[in-house]
Amino acid sequence: MLSGPFLDRNWIGQNEDYLSADIVMLGLPFDGTVSYRSGSRFAPEQIRLASWGLEDYSPRFNKHLQDVNFHDAGDLEFPLGNTYKSLDIIEQNVEDIYKDGKRVFGIGGEHLVTLPEIKAVSKFHKDLAIVHFDAHTDLREEYLGEEMSHSAVIRHASKIVGAENIKQIGIRSGMKEEWDFMHKHGTLINEFSGLDVLKSKKVFVTVDLDVLDPSVMSGTGTPEAGGFTFNGLIDWFEYLKDFDIVGADVVELAPDYDTSGVSTAVATKVIRELLMIM
Repeated sequence: MLSGPFLDRNWIGQNEDYLSADIVMLGLPFDGTVSYRSGSRFAPEQIRLASWGLEDYSPRFNKHLQDVNFHDAGDLEFPLGNTYKSLDIIEQNVEDIYKDGKRVFGIGGEHLVTLPEIKAVSKFHKDLAIVHFDAHTDLREEYLGEEMSHSAVIRHASKIVGAENIKQIGIRSGMKEEWDFMHKHGTLINEFSGLDVLKSKKVFVTVDLDVLDPSVMSGTGTPEAGGFTFNGLIDWFEYLKDFDIVGADVVELAPDYDTSGVSTAVATKVIRELLMIM
């Protein structure tokens, strides 16, 4: 019998017991509809390894990861090439998490993984709202004739929660029709106070890492100049810490495009800080 010790490949600071955890971290290694640079399916594994380079204490929020009480359930396995079945697998597993009285923290993967999460969470919270951090609008009805696309995820989510319950932050790229949608429904905000209308809602926070400037986050599928600094993003998290956050995800790291590993390290710290406000 081997006596070890053995390396832990789960997220640093996790609660090994699913039953007693409040939050379930779920790896979503899917990038089947990526329209530019693929590879985000490799992010969850790389993020877990990189987490061991972090401290488990956040000075910004004066909390340890152990205080968050989250369990790392590992990565879901998807049938290659089957988008709809993959989305169904996500929805069913997230639904199981909420049946157990817990909340999900998804790690993508591309941004389309958010849609089945929203479908599942909305079954338990009828007053659900979405706070969406991204460089891109993600408000297309379809892309190249395909309805299920990471560039359409927020448009489809709006049909579930209502456009009036979505706030978008950091957006700087999209088709004119998408910008018209944002202006019509007032989804785009530039100041913290724009979130205040959601204070009575249950909030799902979704972070596409390309909201960060490529000088900070080069390892992503669709880098877009003009984005946030890391601290600028965390300022928004700090404003959100008193909101009722019932789920979250962080998506669109494509680690192999930044061979320095810096983008993965940044993504990992974004996840740590977002966990702190849940």
